[in-house]
Amino acid sequence: MIDLKVLRENPEAVRASQRARGEDESVVDALLSADERRRAAVARADTLRGEQKSFGKQVGKARGEEREALLAKGKELAAEVKAAEAEQHAAEEDLDRLHRVVPNVVHPDAPEGGEDDYVVVKHVGEPRAFDFEVKDHLDLGTRLGAIDTERGAKVSGSRFYFLTGVGARLELALLNLAVAQATAAGFSLMVTPTLVRPEIMAGTGFLGEHASEVYRLRDDDLYLVGTSEVPLAGYHADEILDGPRRYAGWSSCYRREAGSYGKDTRGIIRVHQFNKVEMFSYVRPEDAEAEHARLLAWEEEMLAKVEVPYRVIDTAAGDLGTSAARKFDCEAWLPSQQAYRELTSTSNCTTFQARRLNIRYRDEDGKPRVVATLNGTLATTRWLVAILENHQNADGSVTVPAALRPYLGLDVIRPQG
Repeated sequence: MIDLKVLRENPEAVRASQRARGEDESVVDALLSADERRRAAVARADTLRGEQKSFGKQVGKARGEEREALLAKGKELAAEVKAAEAEQHAAEEDLDRLHRVVPNVVHPDAPEGGEDDYVVVKHVGEPRAFDFEVKDHLDLGTRLGAIDTERGAKVSGSRFYFLTGVGARLELALLNLAVAQATAAGFSLMVTPTLVRPEIMAGTGFLGEHASEVYRLRDDDLYLVGTSEVPLAGYHADEILDGPRRYAGWSSCYRREAGSYGKDTRGIIRVHQFNKVEMFSYVRPEDAEAEHARLLAWEEEMLAKVEVPYRVIDTAAGDLGTSAARKFDCEAWLPSQQAYRELTSTSNCTTFQARRLNIRYRDEDGKPRVVATLNGTLATTRWLVAILENHQNADGSVTVPAALRPYLGLDVIRPQG
């Protein structure tokens, strides 16, 4: 949730954020009104409770008819207190409902607009010039005995797959390389739950506009996570931290891919289940932008290790998602598509998630303050697409990037048969 202090002191900044996202800005005025109603209701209830307490002392000293009269008046006052408390409760519920509707305030430097309005920050590496006809990752993976989408569909339906033989080994090599980098940088490795309670999923902001992407187990009232960001954010819910924390979460991830029918149906670019190593940081709000830059640098370090050309984009406000104030994506070049496709993203969620999940730290004066949370992808199954396509050879083999060789035990992956 956004900081109500920011809303009261600078409502125009919140309105501007809504406009940048392409969202309805009238909700800002509705939230302001709800906040004023709640504060007025709290003040009235507090005043009446004070009067009731003072009145009770008078009743205790009174005798005879005076006492009877005071008791009758006391009943009226008690009824007023009860009504005021009911109004306070209703005002608080109304405020909470509207508060949860408003997405995070966009960083002022983030581009305005929708999915296609990103700004390219930089290009790294040159796309390779091939002197043979390139194959896509599915053709390569099938010949290498690494990917089997036909049996994936037979067993589980469309957009499922098996990673077989060297494909499974390559994914494990990639994820272990990511783990080695993360732990060397001071992240604590976590293997996280992939089922979470509704309040944790809602707390991270994934039950808003992205609710259609989330798998739900209604009989158990649990949700399957689309990223270990969710359980890592919930890990310290309702806690006060004694300092910054960094975690690297390894998990399977699940996404319904609702609304993406017809997009990337071939291969393993857009699938319902994949594995990922995700970085997650808890820091003081004033340190969040610097931490965001560090997360992006760690993502670029991993991309350099797998030796693929890529670009970094500053994602437009309308494509940020509910929780992010700013997001950078790293997109790798895919020779078969002659296009850049997302491999990683890193988001600065400021205090938005932690405010929902009640995660705080103590400042220099010992006062509890809300922390900032950030996340960034370090490696996923989708990276195999870029590795196979960019490192393919004319005979259908794939040269293994040097950094992966110690983890895979191969220099070259060769076709079967």
